Amino acid sequence: MTTIKRQFIADADGRPVAVLLPLEEYALVEEILEQRLAARPHDPRLAQIAQAADDPLFIADLRETMDAFDDSDADM
Repeated sequence: MTTIKRQFIADADGRPVAVLLPLEEYALVEEILEQRLAARPHDPRLAQIAQAADDPLFIADLRETMDAFDDSDADM
């Protein structure tokens, strides 16, 4: 019979970023994980909005759009 053990997954720099658990161990922590994940707001769109202020491509596009509106507003 094969024994499955926890397996840690690392990123390219060797830092652990995830873990695979045997189902028996997952069952022990499932309820806690569900409660914690439900308690924290997780909206990837909000994270993207927060990052946009530091994104030079986003800022460049924003300025280009604003300049285009300045030109069209001046024509009116």
